[in-house]
Amino acid sequence: MGMRECLETHSVILMEGALGERLKREYRLAMNRYITMGDFYRTKTEATALKALWNQYIDVARRYGFPFLAATPTRRTNRETLEQAGRTGEVIAGNVSLLRSVQQSSGIEMYVGGQMGNRGNAYSADGALGEQDAYDFHSWTVEHFHQAGVDFLYPSLIPSLTEAAGIARAIDPTGLPYLLSFTIQGVGRLLDGTSIHDAIGYIDSITRNKPVRYMTNCVHPRFVYAALTQPLNQTKQVRSRFAGIQANAAPLTYAELDASPVLLTSSPEELAADMMKLTELDCIRIWGGCCGTDNRHLESIAKALWEHCQASNAMI
Repeated sequence: MGMRECLETHSVILMEGALGERLKREYRLAMNRYITMGDFYRTKTEATALKALWNQYIDVARRYGFPFLAATPTRRTNRETLEQAGRTGEVIAGNVSLLRSVQQSSGIEMYVGGQMGNRGNAYSADGALGEQDAYDFHSWTVEHFHQAGVDFLYPSLIPSLTEAAGIARAIDPTGLPYLLSFTIQGVGRLLDGTSIHDAIGYIDSITRNKPVRYMTNCVHPRFVYAALTQPLNQTKQVRSRFAGIQANAAPLTYAELDASPVLLTSSPEELAADMMKLTELDCIRIWGGCCGTDNRHLESIAKALWEHCQASNAMI
């Protein structure tokens, strides 16, 4: 089964929880100034820590019988940052190889994603690229992931329609499946003011190889619930195309998170309860964690989803 078939077949798909914050907090690992975790595949200590976290999340997926998605820790890895770090495109291949080795030993239905990010500030949209500039800038990264053999691409925390559209255009000719994840606000819009409905409609209209689904990450589920229940997003298009969240544990805005000197979180049970509120919308299929989460949060979310599926006789 491929990535596209997985999304059409399963009502619940788990995605990994936090990596970067846990590697800093639990393992005391230092990030590269330019490519953050992009270098971690190269050294035993860092690679072992990454694999340990992925395997914790895989254990949760295995316990509840859910398919699992994981993506390379390469959101800040592109041609520009690699040049600044004195590295080459081999970093992308190395990260894919490391995650592929984890997948091959997992024994579950798991897909390897290549994570991409925007060029500017994902939490403010400062420095967001125009559509053509984004196409030019991101095509290099897309091609390296394509050559590395990822199962899907994962452009995450994209705050503007123009940059999201340019990325989608860069992916389009490869034929690779991809999940396009926006930076969204509770008012139902991307940070550049575009509604989720309009963003989906525009990107779908300019691509033949459309995103498999749209989603969001690094945001609390209460904001996502508010965004998806705004009248401007109460549409068939949003219900059928927007399908995932990697949730923050703390119910804070992007500005509050960016300004916080410490990591803020909530209990696994509290986050799971807020995530389950999204099941009322009957559109979310991909469930994962982001800042402030760990395997305990993913466990609580998976348990709640499994119980929900049992109660509703939904096919897992």
